[in-house]
Amino acid sequence: MSKAHGNFFSLPNDIFELSLSPGAFKVYCYLRCCANRKTNQCYPSYSTIGEVLDMSVNTVRKHVCELGNKGLIRTENTSVITRNGLKHNGSLLYTILDVRPVLEKAHQRKIQKLKLETTRRNRSKNAMQ
Repeated sequence: MSKAHGNFFSLPNDIFELSLSPGAFKVYCYLRCCANRKTNQCYPSYSTIGEVLDMSVNTVRKHVCELGNKGLIRTENTSVITRNGLKHNGSLLYTILDVRPVLEKAHQRKIQKLKLETTRRNRSKNAMQ
């Protein structure tokens, strides 16, 4: 049996607290797997991600948008110059962002929701008395 070196990637435990859709979670994991460990960047195409994860390009795009909206990744357009000298759009450059600020926002939203529910219950209780 041969030993595989580097056939793993880390995943922050806090990712499970962010209520990602299953598809977005898969895309996030794939991007983490592809990302350069020093720069946290990678650039697989939507079609490559879709082939690996058995998703359509439109589904991949939807999940990438979800990850971007949650603040887990940042995307940047790239371009390539062909041998003919023509400029074409390249794949997106994905940067995996720190989970802590996203998690902090999620915790703040939960706290606000609990405060609102407590206020409503107290008002309802007082109205019954």
